[in-house]
Amino acid sequence: MSSQRPVTRGPGESHDAAGRYDGAVSVRAMPRWYVTLFATDALERFGFYGMQAILVLYAAASRAAGGLGLARADAAALFGAWIGLMFILSMAGGWAGDRLLGQRPALLAGCVFSGLGYLLLAIPTGVMTAVGLCVLAVGGGLFKPNHQAMINLMFGGSRGRESGISLMYVGVQVSALLAPLVTAFLGERVSWHLAFSVAAVAVIATGVVFASTGAQFHGVGARPARPLTPGERRVLLTRTSAAGVVLAGLLVVMALAGVLSPSTAIMITGVLTVIVPPVGYLTLYRNPELGVADRRRLRAFLAVLLGSTLFWMIIAHAASLLNLFARDHVDLDVVGFTVPAGWLQAVTPMFILVLAPMIASVLPRIGGRRHVAIKFATGLLLVGGGFLVMSVAAALAAGETRISPLWLIVVYLTHACGEVVVAAVSISALADVLPRPFMGRVVGVYWLFAALGGGLGSGVVRLSEVVPETAYYLGLGLVAVLVGLGFLLRRAALSRALATDDHVGATVG
Repeated sequence: MSSQRPVTRGPGESHDAAGRYDGAVSVRAMPRWYVTLFATDALERFGFYGMQAILVLYAAASRAAGGLGLARADAAALFGAWIGLMFILSMAGGWAGDRLLGQRPALLAGCVFSGLGYLLLAIPTGVMTAVGLCVLAVGGGLFKPNHQAMINLMFGGSRGRESGISLMYVGVQVSALLAPLVTAFLGERVSWHLAFSVAAVAVIATGVVFASTGAQFHGVGARPARPLTPGERRVLLTRTSAAGVVLAGLLVVMALAGVLSPSTAIMITGVLTVIVPPVGYLTLYRNPELGVADRRRLRAFLAVLLGSTLFWMIIAHAASLLNLFARDHVDLDVVGFTVPAGWLQAVTPMFILVLAPMIASVLPRIGGRRHVAIKFATGLLLVGGGFLVMSVAAALAAGETRISPLWLIVVYLTHACGEVVVAAVSISALADVLPRPFMGRVVGVYWLFAALGGGLGSGVVRLSEVVPETAYYLGLGLVAVLVGLGFLLRRAALSRALATDDHVGATVG
């Protein structure tokens, strides 16, 4: 019992002996460690959302305008391929936090790689763009799963965790709102590469803040929960070195053969995002340290993972196909000033910023014992409904007609509501799937299936070139709605399967 006795760490902060926070989080009551996670997430996301707002536009811009000169379909697919690669690397990033570095050192390493990646993007050559995106994917793969693992590790209860994650979306969306306004203006009106440099400054500042506040976490995440043995480290070094040599050799051969192109890279990444997620899931599922109940919850969580695949595939369209739709089909003239197309990427975070505090307060009360299935269904129904609206907008924009930006604003509103709900409930649910030493790997598997969404999206988006856009959006919208209804119909079974041992009786009852 002594391990659960509260230990006071500072004004208004109460932790158990394991370092977990056992209180609630609100705008007026934030532990110091939460403020740090809040601020670092906001800073890191400034770089991410700033780059997201311009990557597709930069790729599609002509070489004379400083862009890559890619075809529309390739430019749209590039974002899905890149986001898929970053999510794939999240599994390795989560593993590194669990077994190699610890969550906090992994976060700092992620900041270093991300800062270098943005700086490489700021160098005006196509080769540096490709290298920069790969390095940036490594940085994101290290940062995101370990940041989310730190949130789950520091909270002692699911109710406070859900509310805390939802509230954290407020800070993130301030960055997501401001970043496109800065980078899209700089990129479209001044220099794409200057815009990428601004993103680099933001992520470097993230690393500085995190490095200077380590004492606030009371040792949580400072070391791996189950560090590698010396023998395991030698095996890891050997296999990593061999994989690096093979990959480098393959790239050299492809370059000499003249087949190394953006389209080839997108295709290879798409194939990887389809293969790696099921392999990663099965590897975790077969881990001999998992018990019968652990595997039962992991099997049930597969439904949430697949639902996440569909959800993030649709959400990723905002930065790819919808961004190009805004450029080509939306009336961007406001009293004689042509609004940069990338500015519309600020609409979703603006809505999230307004709605997140309200959703954070009501979210824990939605769904009762079956909250995961019901909330997930709500998110899918919202994004599916948004794409049904988008199908109407595409019909109205046929030919040379430019439509009101209000159509896209409505779509982004549904995305914003769905994203707050799905992100909060899915990330919170991760904490109860497997024991704490597996936290980083569970988060990594979640983002692997988000990678599957990005990879599938990079292929699916090409259908917009051969299928009428109205039918394209209508089809995706209907799929999301039907899957959402499926979650509602199976809510009782999913809740029973996900229940932890000490809640099984309550869930069944």
